[in-house]
Amino acid sequence: MQPKENTSRSDAARDIAELSEQIRAHDALYYQKDAPIISDAEYDALRRRLEQLEAAHPDLIKPDSPTQKVGAAPVETFSKVKHSTPMLSLNNAFSEEEVREWDARVRKFLNLQDQERVLYVCEQKIDGLSFSARYESGNLVLGLTRGDGEFGENVTKNLATVLPQSLKGNFPAILEVRGEVYMTHEGFRELNAEREKVGEALFANARNAAAGSLRQLDSKITAQRPLRYFVYGWGELSHDYRMGKYHGSFIADAYNWGFKYVPEYPNKQLVGAFIEDILKYYQKMLNDRDDIKHDIDGLVYKVSDLAWRERLGTVARAPRWAIAHKFPAEQAITTVEGIDIQVGRTGALTPVARLAPVNVGGVVVSNATLHNEDEIARKDIRVGDTVVIQRAGDVIPQVVEVKKDKRPAHSQAYEFPKTCPACGSHAEREEGEVARRCTGGLICPAQRVERLRHFVSRNAMDIEGLGDVIIETLFDKGLLKDPSSIFHLHGLVAEVKAALAQRRRELAEARAKAKGKEYEAKKTKDSDTLIQNLLASIEDKRTVGLARLIYALGIRHIGEETARLLAKHYHNFHDWREAMTNTLQGDGDAAHELEAIDGIGPTVVATLKGFFAEPHNGKLLDVLAKELTIMPYEQSAASGSPVAGKTVVFTGTLPTLGRNEAKAQADALGAKVADAVSKKTDYLVAGEAAGSKLKAAQALGITILNEEEWLKLIGR
Repeated sequence: MQPKENTSRSDAARDIAELSEQIRAHDALYYQKDAPIISDAEYDALRRRLEQLEAAHPDLIKPDSPTQKVGAAPVETFSKVKHSTPMLSLNNAFSEEEVREWDARVRKFLNLQDQERVLYVCEQKIDGLSFSARYESGNLVLGLTRGDGEFGENVTKNLATVLPQSLKGNFPAILEVRGEVYMTHEGFRELNAEREKVGEALFANARNAAAGSLRQLDSKITAQRPLRYFVYGWGELSHDYRMGKYHGSFIADAYNWGFKYVPEYPNKQLVGAFIEDILKYYQKMLNDRDDIKHDIDGLVYKVSDLAWRERLGTVARAPRWAIAHKFPAEQAITTVEGIDIQVGRTGALTPVARLAPVNVGGVVVSNATLHNEDEIARKDIRVGDTVVIQRAGDVIPQVVEVKKDKRPAHSQAYEFPKTCPACGSHAEREEGEVARRCTGGLICPAQRVERLRHFVSRNAMDIEGLGDVIIETLFDKGLLKDPSSIFHLHGLVAEVKAALAQRRRELAEARAKAKGKEYEAKKTKDSDTLIQNLLASIEDKRTVGLARLIYALGIRHIGEETARLLAKHYHNFHDWREAMTNTLQGDGDAAHELEAIDGIGPTVVATLKGFFAEPHNGKLLDVLAKELTIMPYEQSAASGSPVAGKTVVFTGTLPTLGRNEAKAQADALGAKVADAVSKKTDYLVAGEAAGSKLKAAQALGITILNEEEWLKLIGR
């Protein structure tokens, strides 16, 4: 049916609205219920009519139009989009004691009296894939996976098959909901049964099935999968939304806008309970775990009062106001077929048990960490032993105990190696350390490879395409020597191509031999595309933030949070490097400044000195400084505060603020929090019983504030 050439704008708007509604209804019947009521030809005619009307009146095209959503051609890949507000992860607790300790930390941070209790929200921790969905004027415009918390994959078209595409009621102009996409046990079984019928590979568990479904390149496939979702929180909200006092008020609003509750919401026990009540509920859910219709690996507890949440804030990549209470790990019995030694980027020798493959909680496990030589000796783990294993936190396999009554005759205790298996260097164990370390340094190939792996990892430089096999291949061929050589690969395309082709052949030959077959050379897809994508990914990462780069260097004891502290304090690469060099050369002021950073202890100072004392590390930094654009540390939006960039020290007991809350408050406002007074200190905030820090500040003429003056300064 062709639209009339003289169709008025008002008639076109009416027809577009009616056609869109019809097509959405048919989409739901076809994709979600598998019960179409019209033929493909009739459906295609409706879509063509809509497309023609929109082509004639492009100003009438809406973001939720069927032509802009499900049914479009599959995307070739998922782009990465930055979250408007970081999508944080959660810290874990594995026992009631750890949960009570978290509750005590929350009360201490808020400076509550012993008799004052905190009201918590309790939610199931469903095992699925987290998402963030952005709505503008009530229409779904963007859907992202969690990704690394800063950037997520753009899966808008796929999420549109699961979430409401438009909202109802009095919704905010801008609304970001955070939630989880998952699959029930029944849906998972049905999906695998269908895949088995057509000879497709089966999914290992419901979580993998849900994640794989949401990452389909064709949204039609996603629409056919039995996916469910629930909303548990929010990201960006426009100012026209008046948030209630408690978490439950937002969840109730979300339900009224058309979203689904987390299972068992609303329930007074879950949306507002004290620590004793939620621990009782945990036991109930643990006992009922097998009867729940979907996979859960624990519960999530959140402070319900939103004003208290704001005060608590975040630390590293997790909020202080929430914690995940994990269920005990599932266990299985298997045998130890061997013990291998892995060498890490810092030289630590880590023993790993090679196991007879066994299914643990839906995942086939063939390796388990043995931690260190003391752990092997304490549990007396030997090759040939029958052992109980579990996935700690349902993630990392570990050996729980040895069934010594099943130990083979002539079994011998395991002797931990005193030399590095990768380079033959002596492996030392320093006093007070549990790990034995290779002394070979960068002559050790294992350390160099692990250093490269760390450098390109997601939370470091995040260079896609440089997986373990490619890194090992290029390292073996001398094409990758240290992190800086990654940025020289664009001049070695022919060599890279040849190396990867040879490795591909070797792997194919090994697979054929394992199956007892003769290797037959087959025509494989040319590696040009792979190499082009790899080089493009490397080029894309030539601009990097200072905190990421410091973490990527793999300096011992420098994790993400410590890297952030260093980047925040020194702000740019030049100043950080100059300060570290000065500290190494005995500059007392530089050393004192480093030691005074809140969260930087003597161990970190010692490892930084050790790193900068090595000439090869200086050469590495020289090359990286030339190859990369290293961005200064970016403070949050609060950087416009009166204390942004100022160095603040807290001492004594403050009347209302807990010490940790005061430090977190200053940090959130862009201040540099230090533990010791120095010439660079701008403010000392002093409470009762202030001691030597107060005297030092007075001697140096530093501005001294009490709590009231501090709160007035920051506008609280």
